[in-house]
Amino acid sequence: MIVTLIIICEVGFWVLLGLGLALRYFAGMPRASVAVLLCEPLLEILLLVVTAIDLKNGAEPDWKHGLAAVYIGFSVALGPELIKWADGRFAHRFAGGPPPVRPPKYGKARMVHEWKTAARWIVASAIAMGLLQAAIWYVGSDGEIGSLQMWQQKMLFVIGVNVVWALGYTLFPKKAPGGTADAERAKSLSER
Repeated sequence: MIVTLIIICEVGFWVLLGLGLALRYFAGMPRASVAVLLCEPLLEILLLVVTAIDLKNGAEPDWKHGLAAVYIGFSVALGPELIKWADGRFAHRFAGGPPPVRPPKYGKARMVHEWKTAARWIVASAIAMGLLQAAIWYVGSDGEIGSLQMWQQKMLFVIGVNVVWALGYTLFPKKAPGGTADAERAKSLSER
């Protein structure tokens, strides 16, 4: 039941996102669009409540409960950025908006971009780990909590990978080829 609900939440996320963007750009109803997009966190709340009820009713915690916590953490931390990304592309494609800004490719600007991206993933992992820890406390030491602890270890791995990735761009910054427009852009961005 939990896995089915996670799938329903994911599908619901994309349906609400599409509906919200359609209301904004096709129907000219920006307030209705905001109202629809503000319903998206209700999906995560529903998943959290159902997972807690499942555990309260005596279900043994397993990988599905851990996956629910991870899904909620990643939706909360990465969802707003995904909505912003989709909105920019939708506005450009259907409403004559400016082309989406591409991430910088070189130098300090790229390093800053990678650390911001890593920070979002670290926050997502931290939220998931917090929810997993809350589930461990909720179940208590009498329950089987190994699968929840396994998910916490996976979240630590995600944090580690993101730190190493961003650190790589810090220690070994990608240099722009000389004399190109990208080199000039990277130089001007790094001087700010």
